[in-house]
Amino acid sequence: MTERTPTLDQLLAIEGLGTGPYGGGDMARWSPDGRELLVAARLGGELGLWLVPAAGGFPRRVTTAPIALQFLASPLQSFSPDGRWVALLSEVNGATELWLWAAESGHQAQLTHLGNHIAGYSWARDGQSLLVAANARGSYDIYRVSVPSGATQRLTTDTRYEVSPVETPDGTRVLYVRLDEHWVDHEIVSVAAGGGDAQVIANDTDFFDYHYGRTFGVPVVSPDGSTVLFRSHRSGWINYWAVPVGGGEPHQYCPQAADQSGATWSPDGRQLAFLSNTNGTVALWCCDADGSNAHVLVAPAQGVCAAPAWSPDGATIAFFRSAPDDTQDLWLVEVASGTARRVTDTLPVGLRGQLLQPEKITYSSFDGLPIHAYVYRPTASAANQRVPAVLHIHGGPTSQFYDAFDPLAQFLAMRGYAVLMPNIRGSSGYGKAFEDLNNGDWGHGDLQDAIAGANWLRAQPWIDGAHIGITGTSYGGCLSMSAVCNAPGEFQAAAPHAGYADWVFVMGEQERRHLQLMRYEFGEFEQHPEVYRHCSPIYSVRQAQTPTLVLHGEGLLPRSDDSRRFVEAMRREYKTVEYKVYPGECYYVRTRPNLRQMYSDIAAFFDRYLKTEQ
Repeated sequence: MTERTPTLDQLLAIEGLGTGPYGGGDMARWSPDGRELLVAARLGGELGLWLVPAAGGFPRRVTTAPIALQFLASPLQSFSPDGRWVALLSEVNGATELWLWAAESGHQAQLTHLGNHIAGYSWARDGQSLLVAANARGSYDIYRVSVPSGATQRLTTDTRYEVSPVETPDGTRVLYVRLDEHWVDHEIVSVAAGGGDAQVIANDTDFFDYHYGRTFGVPVVSPDGSTVLFRSHRSGWINYWAVPVGGGEPHQYCPQAADQSGATWSPDGRQLAFLSNTNGTVALWCCDADGSNAHVLVAPAQGVCAAPAWSPDGATIAFFRSAPDDTQDLWLVEVASGTARRVTDTLPVGLRGQLLQPEKITYSSFDGLPIHAYVYRPTASAANQRVPAVLHIHGGPTSQFYDAFDPLAQFLAMRGYAVLMPNIRGSSGYGKAFEDLNNGDWGHGDLQDAIAGANWLRAQPWIDGAHIGITGTSYGGCLSMSAVCNAPGEFQAAAPHAGYADWVFVMGEQERRHLQLMRYEFGEFEQHPEVYRHCSPIYSVRQAQTPTLVLHGEGLLPRSDDSRRFVEAMRREYKTVEYKVYPGECYYVRTRPNLRQMYSDIAAFFDRYLKTEQ
């Protein structure tokens, strides 16, 4: 039987488990009896909570009505210690509030009425209350919320952001993370269970936290209450460091030249599971309680493990697993044997074996810096026929491409394009020094990394080096704009999505997260206005030679006017530019109908400029 190339609709139907697009965003939660796992999923296109039998079988939905689950906080959902309740986050009149789902009756009701956003919560050890980080009074503070009454007690009042609360095993103290005003330095603070008597037990510096606490993570308290683990850059990599719960000198827990995340203690406290990221491949590791005897439990050849969670008896770890050619699904691994099995399979029928697997490569940039990248070979090319190529740039810029499904890369490759996805300087996952290399230099050194990638493509005998495009979302859109203005003639077409071209202008229009990012990367505007201009391609728009399609959404928050201004600047210089706006979106296009149209628009634009002589 002849194999058929997946359609764009089929690619966009790939969602996997988790709250984010194409999976991600939260972890599976074991029921206290160990028989089921609670997961978030967009099964059928609508986000909800589902219970999956650990032994396998059909999941059942537990949320009783369509709700917009907010996924910038962690955890998204969690069983109470006795299994009577599931706490979950939902949006109510624009605010993120906690709701309770009763496991016995299935009744669902709103618990909190704080009126703003929640940036993390956890259950108290006795299950009688929840600890919540909420922005109800202008900054995030820690609250205790009684269950099921919803009565609220405010535990902290600092004007700095206080997030990620967790109770010590004996219930006498609450640990939380306090950020400095620039979200760069963190303190782990211990406060009495009823508030007051606060003390700082650990400090960490130079760890910019774009998600105001989520990147740094939750304090990981050992089951015996003696030790707290936290993430830190202080070794040059994001590793876990340990400190006594009463305070003291931190020490590196399980040293690796890799970024670590997802740490979780076994129920008996004798072992720790964590994730380790090496060049976009994320493996599941395990070690003893003192950090020794570290070993791999699940090591994908190409793939990503995420969100490990121990079973109540400590014999099994649930985790999500995904790959470039597979959905993010629920897996279980036996800790003693390392035997892993898949529990769910959300890949749409007919697509198994039809998605593309990229090749991993490394090339040298202009200064000899090694750049790691993914290359997708096109499916629709005749023998001995050179194919056009597209560079796909990730957002951030402090982010990276992983061994995960990418619908745009798959779609373009299936349209006959080679696709190169580089982790340019400034990307995370390659150490702190690499991550800081583009500070104050956006659109210059990192653009040269992208150009070196284009030159690598041109050196391949199967690439049409005269027809190479560039695209990306958010910072990928910014770098695409920089390619148009700062590297005239290097690319033959550009399609920036939700990019920013003028950081001087953006200083006056954006919300706090973007402002914090610019302060960290560029310095204070009043002291370094020249850096903001240096990183803004709009001031070099007269040099542009590349036909450009500018895309973004509009209608919802967050929004920006910067893409439109870039288009107007291009038009004032009579440059070749097209402009497309997708309604009913924030600045970033996310809904499936608009994504379908946007991907089609990008492909049609590239077809016009990269598949024909201009």
